[in-house]
Amino acid sequence: MAETEEDLARGGDGRWERDTLARLAAAGLVEQRRARRWGILIKLLVVLYLFALLFAVLNVSTLTGAATPSTGAHTAVVRVEGVIAADSDASAERVNQGLREAFGASGTQAVLVHINSPGGSPVQAGLIYDEMLRLREQYPDTPLYAVTTDLAASGGYYVAAAADRIFANRASLVGSIGVRFGGFGFVEAMDKVGVDRRLITAGENKALMDPFLPEDPEQVAHIQATVDGIHGQFIAAVKEGRGDRLGEDPPQELFSGLIWTGQEALDNGLVDDLASPSQVAREIVGVERTIDYTPRKDLFQRFSDRVGATIAKTLKSEALVPDLR
Repeated sequence: MAETEEDLARGGDGRWERDTLARLAAAGLVEQRRARRWGILIKLLVVLYLFALLFAVLNVSTLTGAATPSTGAHTAVVRVEGVIAADSDASAERVNQGLREAFGASGTQAVLVHINSPGGSPVQAGLIYDEMLRLREQYPDTPLYAVTTDLAASGGYYVAAAADRIFANRASLVGSIGVRFGGFGFVEAMDKVGVDRRLITAGENKALMDPFLPEDPEQVAHIQATVDGIHGQFIAAVKEGRGDRLGEDPPQELFSGLIWTGQEALDNGLVDDLASPSQVAREIVGVERTIDYTPRKDLFQRFSDRVGATIAKTLKSEALVPDLR
């Protein structure tokens, strides 16, 4: 088709129309992207606003975490759930705060420590144990009971041993009175791969139980003596807490790290009876109404703790921390 003078004047063969359409399409895409970005930003701001509003409402009741002290008669509950560690919900700081508020509250007829824990730090468990004994002495007229549902093992049982009485379900797992100190060794793997360990220390034992170095018999003996010492403290605490309920000469297998069902624990003196938390409140304390004094973290703390816990688990080395699990 012959080109008109107008076509030639505008660039020939109609290319200007195509260029114009291309520019318009590109401009439309830019506007769409800009609108989409603004839409996402607005939605994000709305979500953040709603989250902040929810946080502000919930924070009023969860900042301190514990229940408001009641003047009516009730059974006070403090929970020890999960791993007992300084950075967990079952830390000594948090559990002991709940215990103090529970004992000090008007209307508390008894304090029930609800335990569902595999154990954890011997230090944290020991701090809770000591505080429970102190509060029992300070409030001699307020019974302190420990009740386990699924698990009161190792450090969890360490805590329970400080109570006046311990209750469990017949199928609960109880005991594990022992201490472990775990790690890995990669020496042979490094030899096979051809990797050299390069480490500079000041202090001949600073690289104690380094997983990339061969075991040193003297260091192993030192660690064994350390966990034996902690085990001895654990056994002494259990014997002090349980008294003659373990018998005059309790068998050593009781302290060997074995776990027992609730029924077996009742037979060997590790627990006093089989009952659920609600049964203890209703039938032992005689006050079915319960108030939970367990400190609760606010939303921001819970979110930041989840992030921090993930990072900590990635960086933590098991080989340097004794563990009651």
